[in-house]
Amino acid sequence: MNSRSDSVVSDAQQRPPRGPSMADVAALAGVSAQTVSRVANGLTNVDPSTKDRVVAAMNEIGYRPNSAARALKTGRFKSIGVIMFTLSTFGNMRTLDAIATAAAQAGYSITLIPIALPTQVELLGAFSRLGEHAVDGAIVIVESHILDRSDVSLPTGLPVVIVDSDAGDTYSVVDTDQAAGARDATRHLLELGHRTVWHVSGPEGSFSASRRRDSWEATLVAAGAEVPEVLIGDWTANSGYLHGLELAKRDDVTAVFAANDQMALGLMRAFHENDIAVPDHISVVGFDDMQEASSFWPPLTTVHQDFSAVGRLCLEKLLDQIDGSGTSRGVAVIPTTLIERQSTAAPASAI
Repeated sequence: MNSRSDSVVSDAQQRPPRGPSMADVAALAGVSAQTVSRVANGLTNVDPSTKDRVVAAMNEIGYRPNSAARALKTGRFKSIGVIMFTLSTFGNMRTLDAIATAAAQAGYSITLIPIALPTQVELLGAFSRLGEHAVDGAIVIVESHILDRSDVSLPTGLPVVIVDSDAGDTYSVVDTDQAAGARDATRHLLELGHRTVWHVSGPEGSFSASRRRDSWEATLVAAGAEVPEVLIGDWTANSGYLHGLELAKRDDVTAVFAANDQMALGLMRAFHENDIAVPDHISVVGFDDMQEASSFWPPLTTVHQDFSAVGRLCLEKLLDQIDGSGTSRGVAVIPTTLIERQSTAAPASAI
């Protein structure tokens, strides 16, 4: 055999085997390739029984539609990017889960791009990496103040929705009502008869932490109550525990509002270890209403955030931009709800 023939044989051996084609599906299902194309592209002008037969044929031979080819026809990749600062907090993970669920229900996949720090450089780098993927739009969950600065902007040309930030009318923003939730938590404790409410806040750079902190302070001022020193935590139960150990040394603390449920859990552990009964001696309120909050001891009074509604609205606003039906700029706020359980009560002096 000559060298040219050897080369042809070698190329054939190295070439990966061809995957199942649209024609293979059509032959197996007994339909035309055009019908298979309609099913693959999610079109509705196919008889349900025929669609079921085509889908069964696709599954049987392992056919996967070519997303790039589909995008050339429809102009859509049916995929969105999610840029996220941290996966370690309860709120961010629940928000990501809600977005992923809503995206799947709408027939979209997601590409996750994590960033190490909530900075302009990291954010632009994430958009650059996202450019290597075929996405129709992006949702940004940075949970910081970087987007409320006039010198910070995002790349243009890609539909974007921001979660948990103060970008105002510049971008499309979805958030829960942080201020109302903190106000309800603080008022609840004041209305029970507590003279003031201490606060364990989230990190300094966190947008949601500052919103909750500012609302707590404003509520105390409006009620004519003393405003105690803010205690800064880092969202973890351990930071709440450490602040709880210090608060346990004081005899003037009767109520504490923690900026999330994990820190509230740490607070209650510190109080229990120091024989301070909750709520008989100190009432505790959290924020988030994580699934385990009702199983804390005592069950935790907390502010419920509807993360499922956040995820659905994020995707709805993003798809509006992708479809060209509107820019959807401005802030959309999801209401919060105070969930009263057994960790709060009137102070002993008021009974």
